Amino acid sequence: MAMEQHEITTAQPLLDEQGNLREAGYAKRMLPIYDRNMIKGGALRIKEWDYYLVMNGQFALALTIADNSYMGLDSISLLDFWENTQVTKSPMHLLPMGNTGMPSSSMEGDSASGGRGYSLLFRREEDKRSLYAHMEHFDGRAPLDAYIELTDEPEESMVICTPFDKPGHFYFNQKINCLRASGKVTVGEKEYMLDPSDTFAVLDWGRGVWTYHNTWYWASASGMVDGVRFGFNLGYGFGDTSAATENMLFYDGKAHKLSKVRFRIPGRRRKRRYMEQWEFTSDDGRFEMRFDPIMDRASCANAGVIKSDQHQVFGKFTGLALLDDGTEVFVKDFLGFAEEVENKW
Repeated sequence: MAMEQHEITTAQPLLDEQGNLREAGYAKRMLPIYDRNMIKGGALRIKEWDYYLVMNGQFALALTIADNSYMGLDSISLLDFWENTQVTKSPMHLLPMGNTGMPSSSMEGDSASGGRGYSLLFRREEDKRSLYAHMEHFDGRAPLDAYIELTDEPEESMVICTPFDKPGHFYFNQKINCLRASGKVTVGEKEYMLDPSDTFAVLDWGRGVWTYHNTWYWASASGMVDGVRFGFNLGYGFGDTSAATENMLFYDGKAHKLSKVRFRIPGRRRKRRYMEQWEFTSDDGRFEMRFDPIMDRASCANAGVIKSDQHQVFGKFTGLALLDDGTEVFVKDFLGFAEEVENKW
């Protein structure tokens, strides 16, 4: 049985005078208005990030700028599916406390960060997003340079306002799928060219006040099905999702809301077999797929009170999705990823 979900349809401030969400639910565009100054949930608990993932059949590049108040994190990951290699570098800096200056909207403003031997810049321009990345000694001595243009932004996306069961704590998030990507990534002598006909990006734009310990599940894919751009966003695991889930299909620029979708990962928690076939199943029968892993981008940072245990598994989805009007979308070996992440942060 599908759950009732609340759609936010008017623009208004995200938070009330107490720093709680005015309206929990989902939207199909960036309607809630975020203002960091309205937050009451503790300065050290505020987390703001922009995460871009650009991918095609050959490789994936992930770029992150995050200001988590007590700790800033910039990250560059490059996965080569053909050569079965992966490199991730994630420099951290202490106590940025909002000084990174993350934009209050995904629709305008730039995000920039850098440090010794590296820089990241995400620019929002009139009809495109431009991503720049540079890092010395990214892979051994080889430097990484990337310039990527994201165009053809779909009209609708996934926007979610999720409260936690703690005053002043919330998660405000937008996922923009199916962005077309062009440009070039070089690592030393190696060159990766991005062709917008088969290279797509997702933006994960997050702002919020998080509780200390949580586990999340997230899956995303973007590509072409019979000449039409198609993608999806699936996720759960934290906060109070009674008003809405973040599960959504994207077809030809329009969003189609799903109810609950479960990730069935082989093995028990702590003893997962991530590289075996996963299954995805929805309570409303509108999303039924299997997922065949190609590569697990696993990392575990454990510094006692702070821990992040991540398994971002890249692979291919095969199965069926139903649009709002009942139209069936079949996909076979559709490139995407699915992850399980436990954070104490």
